[in-house]
Amino acid sequence: MNETIIVGILSLIGTLTGTLGGILTSNRLTNYRISQLENKVSKHNNLIERTYRIEEEIALHEQKIKVINHRIDDLEHRKD
Repeated sequence: MNETIIVGILSLIGTLTGTLGGILTSNRLTNYRISQLENKVSKHNNLIERTYRIEEEIALHEQKIKVINHRIDDLEHRKD
């Protein structure tokens, strides 16, 4: 076999190996970054859900405070 053909075949094998390695490394890095972004989104969504629950509880407490204030007003007017 001609030396030029052997060098060409070895170059092809080296190029394919390097390209495949680069693709695999890039793929792993991309998957890692996506995983990290999913974790951040999950934490953010959890925070949003907790905020909605807190807002509902605040509205409930505000309503209870209004009722209590009306009761206090009624009791104060009875004394007069």
